[in-house]
Amino acid sequence: MTDRFRLGGDLTIHRLGFGAMRLPQGGPGAPVRDAESGRAVLRRAVALGVDHIDTAGFYRSPDGSVRANTLIREALAPYPDTLVIATKVGPVFGPGGPRQGTAAELRYQVEADLESLGLDRLDLVYLRVGTTEPPHGESLAERFEALAALREEGLIRHLGISNVDAGHLAEARAIAPVAAVQNNLSIADRDETAVLDACARAGIAFVPFFPLGGGKTDIADPRVVKVAERHRATTRQIALAWLLALSPVTVAIPGTGSVAHLEENVTARSISLTEEDLADLA
Repeated sequence: MTDRFRLGGDLTIHRLGFGAMRLPQGGPGAPVRDAESGRAVLRRAVALGVDHIDTAGFYRSPDGSVRANTLIREALAPYPDTLVIATKVGPVFGPGGPRQGTAAELRYQVEADLESLGLDRLDLVYLRVGTTEPPHGESLAERFEALAALREEGLIRHLGISNVDAGHLAEARAIAPVAAVQNNLSIADRDETAVLDACARAGIAFVPFFPLGGGKTDIADPRVVKVAERHRATTRQIALAWLLALSPVTVAIPGTGSVAHLEENVTARSISLTEEDLADLA
């Protein structure tokens, strides 16, 4: 099993990256994290060889005082040439809650991410659709066409889509190349195999946005515990190793605001699951 993936055909990244969602806040209702701790996590991630960071302009504390994009720029700019930064656009947050942004609003979101990250071009931009579940039957064509136009202008290098079904993937690929799909998948929630299979056939990265369950599902069932004990590893590490073993196109992006958890997650790259392990986890 290779630990690298060629994103979009020209960006080689490790298949275990870092998700920035937890940097401003541990979760809904949790205390706002200290900004310097977030910067320390980011610097340590790059020192450990992480070369793919996933973020979004809406990854911020409720009061806006701590923002993931700002932390990334402050901690890592000027960026290493090998670092790939992915972001997401689409949702618009207001007093009435989140809504889907229009095609016209996507340009503003892309330009805001460029400014906050201090970049001239974004390596990878996902169009995030829906809220919790993929919006089956809803077209993404107009919004994806708007992002494809920004790609043609040179503001975006590669395009992705998030929270989608196989129909959305086919619709997007008819408009412009899709380099990555970011959907919900973990060892405890395995409902995305149809989209994963489609990505594998096309050589498209499949990036689970809740690789450790996102706090909504428990990854520590007896099967995972058994394999973890066999490898003298944690259940989190086994859950990540399982994702990497699942398909050569899976790219995991576990997030944390803790250096200790970061180091634990990155160590999962060195765990090779055996056929016996995979059978136990099936």
